[in-house]
Formats: sequence, structure tokens, C-alpha cells
Amino acid sequence: MKAKIKYWIRDAMRPLIIRPYPNAGGMDYVDPKKKSNFVGKIVLAAALTALCILMLKQSSTFRSPSPFSQRDTGVTHVLVTGGAGYIGSHAALRLLKDSHRVTIVDNLSRGNIGAVRVLETLFPQHGRLQFIYADLGDAKAVNKIFSENAFDAVIHFAAVAYVGESTLDPLKYYHNITSNTLVVLEAMAAHGVQTLIYSSTCATYGEPEKMPITEQTPQLPINPYGKAKKMSEDIILDFHKNSDMAVMILRYFNVIGSDPEGRLGEAPRPELREHGRISGACFDAARGITPGLKVRGTDYKTADGTCIRDYIDVSDLVDAHVRALEKAKPGKVGIYNVGTGKGRSVNEFVEACKKATGVEIKVDFLPRRPGDYAEVFSDPTKIRDELNWTARYTNLQESLEIAWRWQKSHRDGYGSPS
Repeated sequence: MKAKIKYWIRDAMRPLIIRPYPNAGGMDYVDPKKKSNFVGKIVLAAALTALCILMLKQSSTFRSPSPFSQRDTGVTHVLVTGGAGYIGSHAALRLLKDSHRVTIVDNLSRGNIGAVRVLETLFPQHGRLQFIYADLGDAKAVNKIFSENAFDAVIHFAAVAYVGESTLDPLKYYHNITSNTLVVLEAMAAHGVQTLIYSSTCATYGEPEKMPITEQTPQLPINPYGKAKKMSEDIILDFHKNSDMAVMILRYFNVIGSDPEGRLGEAPRPELREHGRISGACFDAARGITPGLKVRGTDYKTADGTCIRDYIDVSDLVDAHVRALEKAKPGKVGIYNVGTGKGRSVNEFVEACKKATGVEIKVDFLPRRPGDYAEVFSDPTKIRDELNWTARYTNLQESLEIAWRWQKSHRDGYGSPS
């Protein structure tokens, strides 16, 4: 095609010879047929020139550089892996509100494109937010993303995150969590991205003998989810020994709640309801999607026989990530528990959920779930002292009421907001 265009232009621009013809007055004139041919060639040349310019403009070498591919003074460009998911989308919202530039990478296996659309609507300005559909297990794709974007930091949320599912399909968890984290870390090292905020979990501690859990509590995970996360932490820490990277590892507890302004919420895939968070199970029962709530395990060594957990509101959790990003220092590692410091039993949670929804939820008591532990809650002293962070949304019922409002107005998740 390019060769043909070259010859067309050459022929069109070839000099036109105008031969005079004698007439009665001895004056020259142009043959009308020649004149018509001359005009036609000029029109053709102009059209082909316009076509060439259009093709050049569409080529990657002619386009102006994307704002995401260059660094701007005073603007922090954050890659949010798993940014279409429940926690990741809330974090992206906060980062955008704080005037950061955000790139979301997600393969939508657990995330929801509807959450991305909400963010795009809220922040439509050029150069604020971009979404890239990609799988972090594809090293070639990940390397391409890093080569085409000027990231200042990575917040790595992307991960499958259900304890019960991890016991049924452990290989999925080791691939998705451990292997993918290695791919991200390698890409960061290759492209000089020097700040990593890693989303970890209290599941790395397993079932400690003493409560509350501090950052010095031995990590003895008892399920593949916790083991895969601990392996990822070990990889990051080993790499850091010979690196100037700034690393923050946040081990957080049981996440609940949603955006107080009702823009984002939790919308897990229907097929994963059985493995999901207890808050989602409570809401499904309250909405009649499921016939009741299944409470697994009533024979634990706790006051009422049900598990005890530390429930952290997603807004507080996101705030902890922002503080970690602000406080990250080259060559340093920070490891922090993110929780309220207070444990609540599953029975207490169910009663709070009943009050929040106004529904008398039917409860079925079942045997323990494999991989679960009796009691887990945090000691948040270190994150308070070093990052000046403290959980603010600690009223369990109020957090559930906020989440319930979103659930009621989004009965089909992000698919059909009312």
C-alpha cells in the first residue's frame, strides 16, 4: 500500500507540459482537455497527501505521548493491581480524590468493570485514570504495561482471597498470589519503580496462642491462602535485602463496609457466595437471595462458641494504605497490622447485621469450615505510633448500615443501579 501511494504521488506531481497551438491571432492557448487533466491531477495529489498525513497521525510514532507514560512534577502515578475489586476500587477512589494519577490493572476474574465505570464517571479528566485489562500471571503483558507507563508506586491488591476456597483449590492460590506477586516485583525491579505497598493478611499468623496479635507474633499459617501470602512476603523481604525499594506490608483483618457516599460497594460473583465474607452472606440472607445465613462452627473455645474476628471498615483500611504510601522511605520496610484492636464474635456480628438491615435473618448452624481458626484480633499499636493511623469507623452496626444502603440500591451489583 505504501509503495502504491508513493507512485501515485510521483505520477500526480510530474511536470505538466503545455504545448502552444497557433491561432489566427498568433496567441497561445491551453487545450481544454489538458486543463481538465491538470486539475484532476492536483485534486488527486491533494487527496493522497491528506491520506498520508492521516496515516502518520494514526501511527504510534506520530501521536503525542500519553500523560500516563511521563512523570509530572507533584503528581504521583500509582498502579493499583486488582483495582476493580472491592478493596482496590475503594483505594483507587481515595487516591483519585487525593489528586493522584491512577492506573488500574485487573483481569476481572474477581473484580467488576462497573466499579471502574463509576470511577471514570467521577474523574473524567484526561490523565487521571486509566484501566488496563490484563492478567498478572502473564509476565510479557505485565512487562509491557510497565514499559509503557511511568509508575511511581504500586499498591498490590490483586489476589483471590477466600480461606475456604483456598483449601479446595490450593494451586490456584499459590499461582494467583505467590507467582503473580513475583511477576509484579520483577517488573518493578526491571523498570525502576521504587515503592511497593503490599496487601497482606492476618491469615499469615495462623492461630496464635496469645491475643492480641502483634507484628512480632510468629507467622504459622494454617490454610493455603495464608501460606501463599506469607510466601509472597518472604519473596519481597528477600529481594529487599539488596534493594533500595521502599516497602510497606499491611496485614489486615476482616474487611466490612463500603463508601459512605454510596458510590462503591461489594459485589462478589454469585458463584462465590459460599466462600465470601460474612457481611455479604448476611446481606444475601436479608435480601432473600439465600434462604438464610450459614454460621460454620459453634464449638470453638470462645465465650459463645463462634469465631472471634477483628472487623475493619474498608474506609479505614484504605486510609491505612494512603498513610503507608506517604510514609514509605527508600531502603526501608514497614510491616503493620491493620485492625481495630477489638474482637467480635460471629454471633455478635449476626445480631448487628439484623439490626442494620431490619430483617430477622434465619441462621443455620453448621460444622466448622476447614482452615478456620477460633480467635483473631489485632494490636494496632505499631501503626498508630509510626503512621499516626487509628481506625475511626469502629461501630459495627453503623458500618453494616452504610454497606446495606448500597446493597439495597444495587440489587444486581454494578449491573443495574437503581
